[in-house]
Amino acid sequence: MELLSLLFATPLLFFIAGIGFAISRARYFDIIEGMKNIITSPTILFTDFIKVGGIEAAFINVALIGFFNVYLLYIYRLKINGVLIAAFFTVIGFSFFGKNVYNILPIYLGGYIYTKYQKISFKDVIVVIMFGTALAPMISEISFSGFLPWPIAVFVAVLTGIFVGFVILPLSSHMLKFHDGYNLYNIGFTSGIIGMIFTSLLRNLGIAVGPANTVSNENNIIIIVVLLLIFIGFLITGFILNPRTLKDYFGIFEYKGKLITDFTHKVGYGITFFNMAIMGIFSMAYVLLIGGTLNGPTLAGVFTIVGFSALGKHIKNCLPVVLGTIVTALLFQFELSSTNIIIAVLFSTTLAPIAGTYGPMAGFISGILHLILVTNVGVVHGGINLYNNGFSGGIVASVMIPVIDAFKKENNHAA
Repeated sequence: MELLSLLFATPLLFFIAGIGFAISRARYFDIIEGMKNIITSPTILFTDFIKVGGIEAAFINVALIGFFNVYLLYIYRLKINGVLIAAFFTVIGFSFFGKNVYNILPIYLGGYIYTKYQKISFKDVIVVIMFGTALAPMISEISFSGFLPWPIAVFVAVLTGIFVGFVILPLSSHMLKFHDGYNLYNIGFTSGIIGMIFTSLLRNLGIAVGPANTVSNENNIIIIVVLLLIFIGFLITGFILNPRTLKDYFGIFEYKGKLITDFTHKVGYGITFFNMAIMGIFSMAYVLLIGGTLNGPTLAGVFTIVGFSALGKHIKNCLPVVLGTIVTALLFQFELSSTNIIIAVLFSTTLAPIAGTYGPMAGFISGILHLILVTNVGVVHGGINLYNNGFSGGIVASVMIPVIDAFKKENNHAA
């Protein structure tokens, strides 16, 4: 219960900040109008809710989705572990862009129907369904893009969401074999395949589907303050749960990070929360130091890193991949401070297990390949899959790992 309260604190802080910010600016009705804009907008990559609905409404959207997921964890008495923490903070992050209180619900319903059909408990699939909301833009796109009359559009959208929730679990289990756990965002790879099929269907019906670019380009101090409060809270929690955290922390670097490396089990909750804080601070600092903006997409990147810092990521296995991505961006003369490149850098850490297992050079190369792919594969699924970097990461890992293993075997044979 205490650990669940720690998760609850994050959406609660966003709720208080959203209401407080609206009151301080005497813009009480902006939350209602902003939430309406967030809910009724197509949410494909990149649709930044800070830009679409304002900071106040974006914070409330994050809070409501967080409360909903905490409620599910509470009523089903789920144990707080690394997988669940990763799922929760990924959902929190993507509630700043892509996921809203309307478009996630049909996917949860589809997952619930799946459990009834298979005669299993819903608690066994909640985490997968949380990740599966990567395809929430499908619901918004069908509902509000205008290619169907509104009542019919909503009906079709809800049925589509239910279908996604129903099939995401068996598909994700199968897709894991492609990259053998070296891509941490496995659902992103699965969602990319589903999104590719869905987008191809729409395009063959003559319906244009393509990435958007509605993002905020202005940093706001309230976002920085809230993030610092969260990360400082994690630091304090780490020391409370394990007074030896500073001394014991570096032991986390021994773990390669391949799915599933649950740090709550391997090193305990204290070091896990400390690692989450360190990774969050470094991620936020990177965005600000290169002149980037803490907007919806980059906040999703920061919070996803924070979540997966309980499930495989640490500085040692992330840094080589990040460096490979940054160097490649510079070689191609991309602007490092642009939102597209920032999130490519942040989300490239999905390939951290490659660096952890095969060494820094392999991690560096994976970062190179990731940037080359991620800047081009979005057109395949039209931005329907929010976890575009997970899709790219799955492709990179599925190609790199067999090649690396082949060379290892050849070297061993030659020796």
